[in-house]
Amino acid sequence: MSRLALVKDDCQRVAGAIAAALGAEVEIIDLDMTRVAGTGKVKEHVGAKLQRGFVNKHVQQSGKPLFIREAGNHPVCSQCPLTGACFYQASIVYPVTVAGEVAGSISLIAFSAEQKEILCARSNSLIEFIGRMADLIGAKVLEKEALTERLLMASQLHAVMDAVDEGILAIDREGLVIHFNLAAERLFGLSRREIINQPLNQLVGGLPLTKTSLLQNGGFTDRECFVHTAGRRLHLLVTARPIIDGEGRAAGVVASVRDFKETQSLAYQIVSAQKDFSFNDIIGYSPAMQELKDKAARIAASHSTVLLLGESGTGKEIFARAIHSASWRRKKPFVAINCGALPETLLESELFGYEEGAFTGARKGGKPGKFELANQGTIFLDEIGNMSLYVQAKLLRVLQERQVERVGGSRVIPVDIRIIAATNSNLEEMIARGQFRDDLYYRISVIPLFIPPLRERPEDIPPLLEYYQKHFNRLLKKNLQGFTTQAMHCCMHYPWPGNVRELINAVEYAVNLAEGEYIDEASLPAHIREQKAVAAPEKNGHWKTIEQMEREAIVAALDHFGWTEEGKVQAAHALGISRATIYRKISRYGLNPTD
Repeated sequence: MSRLALVKDDCQRVAGAIAAALGAEVEIIDLDMTRVAGTGKVKEHVGAKLQRGFVNKHVQQSGKPLFIREAGNHPVCSQCPLTGACFYQASIVYPVTVAGEVAGSISLIAFSAEQKEILCARSNSLIEFIGRMADLIGAKVLEKEALTERLLMASQLHAVMDAVDEGILAIDREGLVIHFNLAAERLFGLSRREIINQPLNQLVGGLPLTKTSLLQNGGFTDRECFVHTAGRRLHLLVTARPIIDGEGRAAGVVASVRDFKETQSLAYQIVSAQKDFSFNDIIGYSPAMQELKDKAARIAASHSTVLLLGESGTGKEIFARAIHSASWRRKKPFVAINCGALPETLLESELFGYEEGAFTGARKGGKPGKFELANQGTIFLDEIGNMSLYVQAKLLRVLQERQVERVGGSRVIPVDIRIIAATNSNLEEMIARGQFRDDLYYRISVIPLFIPPLRERPEDIPPLLEYYQKHFNRLLKKNLQGFTTQAMHCCMHYPWPGNVRELINAVEYAVNLAEGEYIDEASLPAHIREQKAVAAPEKNGHWKTIEQMEREAIVAALDHFGWTEEGKVQAAHALGISRATIYRKISRYGLNPTD
């Protein structure tokens, strides 16, 4: 569309006014030689292209007005095949410019001797007058283009605002709503039709957007607010800024509003984002670990509280994360806290949060606790046995009522969470000594899961060693191929009191110190090399031989990967031995799938 076509209605009005005032006909032509407007004989041809248009082309190209006193006798007319038989008797043609660029031309035309006499008698004043009309049309084009650009920008802005997940609203200086995006509609339960041009405080109560202090102080960021709308009470996080006009005065307020709990949850997921763990990530092919993983997978979808029992370093948090990842809460937060690492007063505020002014040094606006941050997800309470009796009482109330009260506050905050607790303490003995509440114990031990220590499942040692040897190979840019027989012998006979955590540290130490192609005995920590125990005893007091442990490790690996050709290759890889070796061991021990 040409620039003059944008204002064709204005062009027609101008042409009609000129024709009525001067008694001559008018036509307005764009750069494509299309009649945008016209009067008299040419009006019926508006929208059609000129077949010749030599005079208009000349004026548009030169950018200067032209007076044809006698049609056909001007040099410009010499190119026209109608020379001597022109429909026009005389004409004044003036370029229409927009911001210095020619956009078309306007012509005052004489079709009769009377009209020709008017043009010739008043040519100078008419040229000046038509020039002003051309300027008027140019100004109309600029105005239309500016309006079109503003409307496009407004449309783009509305589209962007509607694509934003948080609610955006704006009010004018009288408090009337002038903008309300789709997210705000969903959040407040109000449609734009209901709220636009309506007083905000009559439809939404509690939003501090019309206070003078906001305009004077330049707004606020992430203020916690409780508002009432459409019969509901909303807990929001609000950021507001004044709208300043060209004279520096406040013309209104624009605000972003977000659901407080959703914002908390998202913020915690971003800050504490970690790799999701599945049960396949837990290395352990022994019958005890396979049974434990199967049981944990079965209870993952439940809402019931889980108590993970086991010695330090057995991987209780990894099990907790795997249970969370296998549950319907997996897209929601997993929040972990070590109850034994914090003093009582700090643990209380970390778990339950605190209100502004709750104690000296309390953050302005207060702070949500871990239970609020874990809402709709899972909270992992590690070392729960180290929790004081006072905090235990508050935790029991949360378990019973599924709601929390922040320290220093009285507001009740409902929470929907799954609790997974863990301890390496004997809670029953602690109950007998009065150090742990029996009612809390029964609440948290709905589903107890015991993670066996590494010394009771030696067949899991080789795959753990191989996995972490490769892990530290990548991390430390080494190319070690595995463990020597002597190094593996030492590791298999060490009781690992620190369990998997100690094993990880030992492998990192060995990978750092190893000089050859394999980790040898000399690369291991001294306390592992010097261990003199032959093997860990079974529960009946008998000691396993090396052959028994090796046989059990191979059977466990084959049961896990399968007794097929491919399964045997994978089992050999996991155990850190060659394919030929595993075939030789299978033959030596007479192993088959029924073992």
